[in-house]
Amino acid sequence: MPVQSVLSVEGLSVKFAQRNSSLTAVSDLDFELARGETLAVVGESGCGKSLTALALLGLIPPPGRVDGRAIRLEGQNILGLQGEAMRRLRGNRIAMIFQEPMTALNPVLTIGAQIVEAIREHEDVSYVAARGRAIALLDRVRIPDPRRRFDDYPHRLSGGMRQRAMIAIALACSPAVLVADEPTTALDVTIQAQILELIDELKRETGTAVLLITHDLGVVAEYADRVLVMYAGRKVEERATADLLAAPLHPYTRGLIAARPRIGMRDRFRARLTEIPGIVPSLRDMPPGCRFAPRCPIAIEACHLAPPPLIPVGDDGSVACLRIEDFRVSEHSASYSRAY
Repeated sequence: MPVQSVLSVEGLSVKFAQRNSSLTAVSDLDFELARGETLAVVGESGCGKSLTALALLGLIPPPGRVDGRAIRLEGQNILGLQGEAMRRLRGNRIAMIFQEPMTALNPVLTIGAQIVEAIREHEDVSYVAARGRAIALLDRVRIPDPRRRFDDYPHRLSGGMRQRAMIAIALACSPAVLVADEPTTALDVTIQAQILELIDELKRETGTAVLLITHDLGVVAEYADRVLVMYAGRKVEERATADLLAAPLHPYTRGLIAARPRIGMRDRFRARLTEIPGIVPSLRDMPPGCRFAPRCPIAIEACHLAPPPLIPVGDDGSVACLRIEDFRVSEHSASYSRAY
């Protein structure tokens, strides 16, 4: 794990109360994030990535609740903070870029007003000073003619410009941690690259730590320092990006990488992409052992009996798989590839 972490999550769980029980959507999640580092969280839809992000900012709606040992932000345990105490941190020391800016931005307030509000909520500055900073932020995120755009409403901006405006709001108070939840959803490829490059550039300039939630392994390879793979609410693998992409160890990670379309695929217009059979299990019907076991082509009986422990790998990695030693032998790796 990083030596000097700005964010440390220990045993995070997200549960939703039912009439006679509760459903656990995220279970016993641990990770750390260092200043100036990007940690990518990947996995299929329904694996708990966005819930993890919302839990960090205290945004889990009722009847959900967040449990765990600690969520330490710059050394302060913020787990359980509510009301004004959490509002002082949210948007200040920890901020978030949401998936769809058109639904996250307030449609009846101008872009400039929303940035000014974020600044004045957390800092004792005049409106004139906050306005100047807001215009500078719009310029910094490369919105053309920022003085004019300051008075525009969200519907007058393109998708890419709305996302840039949201980044400006998130960065208004120089947060220590920036959570980017699928920040390029619904944007075309060119704009996606510009937004991701902008986030990476701002991270390098300010030292902000970035938690990047994405489905795109190409984005992971380009921008992430480490990768955390989630499946059905649990961490199954966490390693340095280069190590994980070069030699994935968990069967689920291997399946995700095998499912990518690849340049140079023969007969690519007719070939069927590799897929992981089955679907992510329902919260109401979680398997008792490894949650990936029903879909895993190399699962053994022990995999169905109890959740596997996280096994340390390398300097700071971990993998939750009973058959991890098998992957160190090439013949098992080859047999796994053939299984998919």
